[in-house]
Amino acid sequence: MALQEQFESQGNYLFKRRGYLPILVILMGMGVFSYYAWMEEVYPPEWYKFICLFVCLLGLFFRILTVGFTPVDTSGRNTEHQDAEVLNTKGIYSTIRHPLYFGNFFMFFGIAMLTYNLWFVAFFFTLYWFYYERIMFAEEQFLRRKFGQEYLDWADKTPAIIPKFGQWTSSNMAFSMRKILKKEKNGFFAIFLLIFLFELLGEFISGNPLFSNEWIVYSAIISGALYLILKTIKHNTRWLDEKGR
Repeated sequence: MALQEQFESQGNYLFKRRGYLPILVILMGMGVFSYYAWMEEVYPPEWYKFICLFVCLLGLFFRILTVGFTPVDTSGRNTEHQDAEVLNTKGIYSTIRHPLYFGNFFMFFGIAMLTYNLWFVAFFFTLYWFYYERIMFAEEQFLRRKFGQEYLDWADKTPAIIPKFGQWTSSNMAFSMRKILKKEKNGFFAIFLLIFLFELLGEFISGNPLFSNEWIVYSAIISGALYLILKTIKHNTRWLDEKGR
């Protein structure tokens, strides 16, 4: 099999399993954090936790900037097959071809940073690059076959993964807060929940009083409550539904 077909095959395989990467990063990260906390008593300072939170929220911001302006059947979370009814070229897509993966990187990177271990952070960066490089290749092959010259013209001037904000073109669609509340509630809750779990693990290993860091506890409770409210609204009403979104 030629490398082009091999990369595409690997990308499609990983695309269907892309939900496993966060779980892998979390489990490995907690293992690394536990080892160094237990064996060497290494814990991240309070200011460092705020930096980790900022990095995660930066990634969520890029996801919101992407999802809020996109139509239905694009920029989704499906894992069964590649799907795109239209080619997004405006808004954030006028500056970068894979804005969701760019946002995902910062969300995962902030969690990897919670380990407070440079080697694990470097390992995560390498793993993410290998994992999503193949997925992006497979997606671009799909888009190239479906949209032809339109895709080639857009790809020729738009970077793959590093945004070029100077060529921003406003989206033809209005920003949809309802779509954000419907689609991005999971990521918002996950950020604060994982920070809470790392904090709880550190408190348990160090012997400090559990739930002593109030801002982490309250942020996890509030984000969890919002998640449950939005999930209930989604499953019991049509308030978050919008035609074409």
